[in-house]
Amino acid sequence: MEQPQISVEDVARLARLELEPDERVRFQEQLDQILAYFDRIRQVPVDGVEPTAHTQPVYNVFREDEPGPGLSSEEALGNAPQAADGLFIVPRIVETS
Repeated sequence: MEQPQISVEDVARLARLELEPDERVRFQEQLDQILAYFDRIRQVPVDGVEPTAHTQPVYNVFREDEPGPGLSSEEALGNAPQAADGLFIVPRIVETS
């Protein structure tokens, strides 16, 4: 399966980063090395290996969900840069493509 080409320009645009030309070249080389390493990892035979998230079995990791004391409105809004009528005031963000 052929992988899509990932470019530093695409990533920088998505992250809203402005890169200098020398940074683009250096970061593209680094990105290519990282992706080549992932291709090497993909070649490791894993037939018969169970997927795991931990090296050791993990049991009883969940606790009961018990309500606890929360913040009052005044405490929650205490460090807010802007607030009004008990609400946080944030800049409007409207993205267009």
